[in-house]
Amino acid sequence: MNEEFITLTLENLADEHLCCIIRSKKPHPGVEAKRQWLAERIKEGHVFRKLREKATVFIEYAPLETAWVPVTGKNYDYIYCLWAAGDHKGKGYGKRLMEYCLADAREKGRSGVCMLGAKKQKSWLTDQSFAKKYGFEVVDTTADGYELLALSFDGTVPSFAQNAKKQTIDRQELTIYYDLQCPFIYQNIEKLQAYCEANAVPVSLIQVDTLQKAKELPCVFNNYAVFYKGGFQTVNLVDAAYIKRILKK
Repeated sequence: MNEEFITLTLENLADEHLCCIIRSKKPHPGVEAKRQWLAERIKEGHVFRKLREKATVFIEYAPLETAWVPVTGKNYDYIYCLWAAGDHKGKGYGKRLMEYCLADAREKGRSGVCMLGAKKQKSWLTDQSFAKKYGFEVVDTTADGYELLALSFDGTVPSFAQNAKKQTIDRQELTIYYDLQCPFIYQNIEKLQAYCEANAVPVSLIQVDTLQKAKELPCVFNNYAVFYKGGFQTVNLVDAAYIKRILKK
């Protein structure tokens, strides 16, 4: 029943719902930023496949060479996101999207498919226990428990870039690296900036706006990363309550 799904192209990108929880009749700045980001990425082989509904049912993946993550390897695909949420959960959509991705990778002659995970599941990362059912295995780790999962077709494996394992920076203030892939990021950054200004919290908000910057990041990254006092904190999007907690450290 592949007619239930659609793959975004430059021709249909402007008209299709982008599958996240955001619902708005007016243009949403985060969604529009995502469209602009995707317009460039689709040219590089990025795949965004979704249910033909206004639902959170989609997968995003890209050739590892052009994926905005500090992961290295030859001829792999990298999965950014795979979601089937809300009323659509438990209906087999996630299974079909994953199987589409794996079949697409094999058809294109890829060496395998990889994704970011962690020993303890992170709320903004794809369900790694689901991926492991398809044979994904841990092929690299960081000191604080993040994992690179891969399903290899030919025995080769990717790895975190050495700079990604550094996980320290010289800046001591709250520092957030972000790109505009996720529709939630735009307003998240606006709100955090407003909070920090209102509460005199020093903050550096650094947009990752090129592939090179993404590949050279000093931490694991899916589209967001937080540092404080020079140490890496999380890839999860954070709010004011989280900032209050880490400022007490």
